[in-house]
Amino acid sequence: MGEMRRVVVADPIDAGAVARLRDGPCEVDDVSADPTKLAAVLPTAWALIVRSRTKVDPKLIAAAPQLTLIARAGVGVDSVDMAAAGARRIRVVNAPAAATASVAELSMTYYLLLVRGLLPKIASTKGGRWERGTSGRELAGRTVGFVGYGRIAREIARRLVPFGANAIAFDPFVPTAIDTTAIVPLDDLLSRADIVSVHAALTPENHHLLDARAFARMKPGAFLVNVARGALVDEAALLEALGSGRVAGAALDVFEEEPPMNHALLEHPHVIATPHLGASTAEAQARAGADVVDEVLRALRGEPLRAEVAPPGGSR
Repeated sequence: MGEMRRVVVADPIDAGAVARLRDGPCEVDDVSADPTKLAAVLPTAWALIVRSRTKVDPKLIAAAPQLTLIARAGVGVDSVDMAAAGARRIRVVNAPAAATASVAELSMTYYLLLVRGLLPKIASTKGGRWERGTSGRELAGRTVGFVGYGRIAREIARRLVPFGANAIAFDPFVPTAIDTTAIVPLDDLLSRADIVSVHAALTPENHHLLDARAFARMKPGAFLVNVARGALVDEAALLEALGSGRVAGAALDVFEEEPPMNHALLEHPHVIATPHLGASTAEAQARAGADVVDEVLRALRGEPLRAEVAPPGGSR
């Protein structure tokens, strides 16, 4: 009987998922607690499990001559050099559905905080003031415009229904929606949405998709929410739009540079900033670990993969 294939766990994932992997037809090297040990186990790695800490770049791939599968326990494959993996014919999988509910809930939280103007009221009350009177608006009757209409945006749209809010979306890859959300051109969305909510994947083509031109077309007094990727938004242009009042407020879970160094944006009184935690609930992380371990076990058994990400240029 040949030597068992080795799976390297480079970044922390759910402990239950790792235990299930150890029961599978493989040897497991879990170096997630000590990244300095990764280099020593890469030469014999058949599969590699990562999250965001480990960057799977050409140098790492070259150090893993037996690598056949890369599994990222999260949405997207930003930490994986897909061109380098494709050149080696290394298969790449992720966990696209693991964080859907968590990111949808965070987005809804942002909408309510922004529309009701709650953050300043929370701060003033904690500071000893008692500032009553009219504060904010209801989410009911507002229009949320999704920039990108994939799994997460569709889940948010479903959750908006009982709030009485409306949904429209721009997505060049979605000609018609399977729900009641209207698919519209981007300029139409910007002029109509009370909340512009960003959920697109980042590509070279849509870098700074929301720039000064886009902000100038937004409905005056609208809000911006970005839980996707920081570089989809031109932060300098956003600051100008906030300063002019064109954008009434923003909630940002992602930034062009992380951790962010744009202190003017972070400290702006109408900006809610969080440290890229949309997928960081205990439930989402457990699902991500379970989903990628399922994929690794399928690969080990020679079964079809369910969450394979195609390399640049299309299918293998």
